Amino acid sequence: MISGSEKGLDSVTSFLKACGCGSVAVISSGSEARRMIPHDDFDLILINTPLKDEFGHQLAVKLCESTCSGVILICKADLAEEMTNRTSDYGVCVVPKPLNKQELLQAIRMGSAFRHRLLGLQKENNKLRAKLEELRYVSRAKFLLITEQGMSEEAAHRYIEKSAMDTRRTRKEVSLEIIAKYE
Repeated sequence: MISGSEKGLDSVTSFLKACGCGSVAVISSGSEARRMIPHDDFDLILINTPLKDEFGHQLAVKLCESTCSGVILICKADLAEEMTNRTSDYGVCVVPKPLNKQELLQAIRMGSAFRHRLLGLQKENNKLRAKLEELRYVSRAKFLLITEQGMSEEAAHRYIEKSAMDTRRTRKEVSLEIIAKYE
């Protein structure tokens, strides 16, 4: 929870704990949040505007871009539509003040769902990166086998696959061994 004001902080914090949020850290300024948040992993970040050193919508956008946390921006009702227009493309959920517990609960659920979805996409992205890295090493090893051993591409591919199966190693490990041998 990032809040420039102490007003209502206790009630929101107790509401968050009642909703199943285990521990709630309270930060009082945008600059403090920028220093602290990249080093910790938060499921949900609530920004109660305005903050001591800024309004808070730019911080919300920054947090959406740099973390997998669900981000909720709490602002006055007359600013809610404008803040929604400025931040919704980045995944920020805007909740107007005065707080309606049902709206806040819905925003918390949406923030949690958003985080869950982002973590799934991040996991898939990491898997694809690892696969791409393996393919780069295999391609480099095949190239070396073709140029150094005079193998055809199919023979080089079969050699890497068979070596990996026979030695119970990954294609990447076999490829790295071939690369080390010829470079």
